[in-house]
Amino acid sequence: MRASTMTLMNEVRSPESVNDILKFALFALIIVIPIRLFIAQPFIVRGASMEPTFDNGEYLIVDQVSYRINPPERGDVVIFRYPKNPSIFFIKRLIGLPGETVEITGERITIRRGVGVEPIALDQSFIDPSRLNSEYGVYALDADEYFVMGDNRSESSDSRTWGPLPKEDLVGRAILRLFPPGRFAVFPGSAELVK
Repeated sequence: MRASTMTLMNEVRSPESVNDILKFALFALIIVIPIRLFIAQPFIVRGASMEPTFDNGEYLIVDQVSYRINPPERGDVVIFRYPKNPSIFFIKRLIGLPGETVEITGERITIRRGVGVEPIALDQSFIDPSRLNSEYGVYALDADEYFVMGDNRSESSDSRTWGPLPKEDLVGRAILRLFPPGRFAVFPGSAELVK
């Protein structure tokens, strides 16, 4: 028994074994790092700003590629760098697109898309009425800006507070909710804001 243990220990310490482990680790890094940096990354929801769509502590996977190919769409749940401090990441719902004007009147949101184009009223029926605020504001977006809001409007720091979201701060959209297992979802939080 002792001789077989010694043989096993010698095999583990052999230069070939160490070399194989180093090759495997290097290969894993070559695959994992680009995926993590450019394709998808994990994100943990912090705070109550997106309740009940997303609860504090939920674990998401963020798609970082789609917005390089296609522009974001109204209603997408996006993860982005907070414009006032890029080291902090936020999760919110995309409400207004570049070049539009977002008009908030009471609990109603109207999107104005230019002269001669019919304005649209957003459908917010998926939001619990107790989480809506009665407020007023008009926000004009430049060609590279978005307007974002949390689904829990009364608890959200968003474009109403700190202004439009610059396009370069967008990281991606939530494509998977992995945790908790009972709330697993693909494209979690998807909502059609225009009927």
